[in-house]
Amino acid sequence: MSQRKRQLALNVFVQRFGHHVAAWRHPSSTDNGRPDLNWYINAARLAEAAKFDAFFMADFIGRPANLGPDAGRNANSYQFEPFTLLSALATHTNRIGLIATVNTNYDHPYNLARRFSSLDHISGGRAGWNIVSSFSPHTAENFGINDGRDHGERYERAGEFVELSKSLWNSWDDDAFDHPDRVNGRFYNPESAHPVHFNGEHLKSDAILDLPRPIQGYPVFVQAGNSETGREFAAKHAEMIYASATSLDVAKTYYADVKRRLAKYGRDESQLIVTPGLSVVVGSSDQEAQDKFGELQSRVDFSELEFGGFDLSKYDLDGPLPDLPYKAGENGQGRFLQQLELARRENLTIRQLVLKFRVARGHVQAIGSPKTIADLIEKWFVEKGADGFNVVPPYLPSGFVDFVNLVVPELQRRGIFRKEYEGKTLRDHLGLDRPDNPNTQKRHPHSLAA
Repeated sequence: MSQRKRQLALNVFVQRFGHHVAAWRHPSSTDNGRPDLNWYINAARLAEAAKFDAFFMADFIGRPANLGPDAGRNANSYQFEPFTLLSALATHTNRIGLIATVNTNYDHPYNLARRFSSLDHISGGRAGWNIVSSFSPHTAENFGINDGRDHGERYERAGEFVELSKSLWNSWDDDAFDHPDRVNGRFYNPESAHPVHFNGEHLKSDAILDLPRPIQGYPVFVQAGNSETGREFAAKHAEMIYASATSLDVAKTYYADVKRRLAKYGRDESQLIVTPGLSVVVGSSDQEAQDKFGELQSRVDFSELEFGGFDLSKYDLDGPLPDLPYKAGENGQGRFLQQLELARRENLTIRQLVLKFRVARGHVQAIGSPKTIADLIEKWFVEKGADGFNVVPPYLPSGFVDFVNLVVPELQRRGIFRKEYEGKTLRDHLGLDRPDNPNTQKRHPHSLAA
């Protein structure tokens, strides 16, 4: 098991204009909606120059086929498919991790195992998989799926998906293709192959993967889950978790809860990295940062309001959040309850809730000078509300440039964030163990004793 000094992890979650709902309307935003490879290359290189652990790509898969009259008011994430983009970024970077989102409801483990093995080899061992199991009706319709899956069933299928994917990556010994015998005409030893015969409740496969085992063994498993089921899934499968917390107390409770669950699965706490989202606006002073944030807030469009599947447009924006029934089984259970609790606890109006929670998507907001931001990051890290952060810049590119140029040097000066990469793979960066192939151990039970 890896033993090293605990250090801060930093990922960047990039969307073309930024994460704030009004980012595309900001005066600094001059791009159109077409995806631009060079833009992403520059963003990834900037993150790598700052020694970030990973560059994260979400994939908000699917769009409603029936567009309403206000559809064009929302700058949805019309961006590249993650594997295509990250494979390109792998050739323009050398060390930074590359994390792709894949939804387990609209894919098959064989296809996924091939793509991730390819990305891991192309990048030299830098691939990560953000495991998503959301199931929205309009996305299901995009795929011609009409059978609904409740919350528990989606997580059950996701668990099978992960197990089958691991079996496929384990269908070859690590060195299966490293020693071709040209004299005797044998390209590989058939004993190094381990056919998969998987017959689960949701998934089935009889296969051998047509690619070598990933350099990292498996891509780093990443997951976001605030619900009870999501937390348990993270404890069993995840190696890095994208959390959502609006206060340090909430973050510490969440951190302690998911960490304590690891023991039942025989896992060490160091093997799960908790990285809450950090919505950050940096200025030379606290006031300058607040002014920058105020410019964004002033451009929020309130013409279309949706909350947990409920339409709030008919309610008074400056009135309280109405009583809403909790829809068990809906997507985003944890986020829905989190927002509901925040609104009740602080007696927020609908407008205040949108401006406080929705624009940062439930992540902690850090607005201030480099010292103010670094103080918050260090406090959360030291008091174990986080092992690091998933930085979600509200506006791009200048919002992230400011963080890299102003905050990262301060974190490095304090000795909690690296000045240089110490390894080559994403697992190296995060201090995560490389998984052994259990099939190899069965064939050679004493070969790994050393």
